[in-house]
Amino acid sequence: MKILVLNCGSSSLKYQLINMETEEVMASGKYERIGEKEAFITHKVNGKKIEIQNPAYNHTEAIEFTLEQLTNPEYKVIDSLDEISAVGHRLVHGGEKISESVIIDDNIIDVLKEYSELAPLHNPACILGIEACKAVMKDKPMVGVFDTAFHASIPKDKYIYPIPYEYYKKYGIRKYGFHGTSHMYVSQRLAEIENKESLEGTKIVTCHLGQGSSICAIENGKSVDTSMGLTPLGGIPMVTRSGDLDPSVITYIMKKENLSPEEMENILNKKSGLTGISGLAPDFRVIEDESKTDNELAKIAIEEFNYSIASYVARYAACMNGIDYLIFTGGVGENQINIRKGICKKLEFMGVKIDEEANNVRSEEKLISAKDSKIKVYVIPTNEELMIAKETQKLI
Repeated sequence: MKILVLNCGSSSLKYQLINMETEEVMASGKYERIGEKEAFITHKVNGKKIEIQNPAYNHTEAIEFTLEQLTNPEYKVIDSLDEISAVGHRLVHGGEKISESVIIDDNIIDVLKEYSELAPLHNPACILGIEACKAVMKDKPMVGVFDTAFHASIPKDKYIYPIPYEYYKKYGIRKYGFHGTSHMYVSQRLAEIENKESLEGTKIVTCHLGQGSSICAIENGKSVDTSMGLTPLGGIPMVTRSGDLDPSVITYIMKKENLSPEEMENILNKKSGLTGISGLAPDFRVIEDESKTDNELAKIAIEEFNYSIASYVARYAACMNGIDYLIFTGGVGENQINIRKGICKKLEFMGVKIDEEANNVRSEEKLISAKDSKIKVYVIPTNEELMIAKETQKLI
């Protein structure tokens, strides 16, 4: 069985074609600047990277051209689109209505529309991708794997906010959590690494650190708390997102600057976080490199990031009455050696010790804790696409 996995952004399309018999990625790539004449695709196959400029004024045109690359005689990986059994979509916000992966139908599209206000950067783009697939691959079954679904197991006392309960009943205002597919994948991969038949009896904290970052407490294989909240803006400070704030900070700035809610949301999502503190480009690598110089604001930004993550890990130790495993994943978690070291340094009071030689690794699955560490610390590269493909295979 071959499954096409899609992750649609407002002007981009990431894809992988996966052979489920071997879990091999047959081809992958990314279409960028969709909607523009300058749109281009970077297609990877057989260890080669092929970049093609091709105008794509909407997602339908982008998906059509992407599918042509899979059957292109020069570097084809399949003879016909008939070989693709199904399409798996990475979807973001399903609210309380979606608690597991689903076959996509009109009802699921309605749910995406309903929660678009809470994920304005993601849900509308997901709908565009689904509609494009319906137009181009009419008879292919489609499965949606929601970022929020893994967190459906969080108990009510952990997801209810301390505001008038009527707002939860009227508007569904509560913690939902995100990056669920990644948190689920790395926790299940840990079970395989540790030769466990299940995660029963385990207490895990997973740190998905990247452009967007979230921390998750996983007990007995189920999410019991997570840092992101109503939207992907909550939790720890991220590259451009503020994370949690005193709510009065927001209203105070709005009054002083005479800002609309939309303008304030833009500041919190795109101009805050580590970039907001440092004043540097919205690139974690730039900010981290600058923190090693005499740039005080860059140092403060990285310190705030590390401290916030360590604080959440300690919080989740209280949530689960202990931690057995700590996992780093995501672009920053997998590659930033000093960030992992800095976070673990703040957790020494819990018995966390890392082996500095083992920690000198990027994008590689590895145990990085010292032998006498009370908590095992792993780097496990995430593979959300494979998780989506597995969920898709299971449902069809």
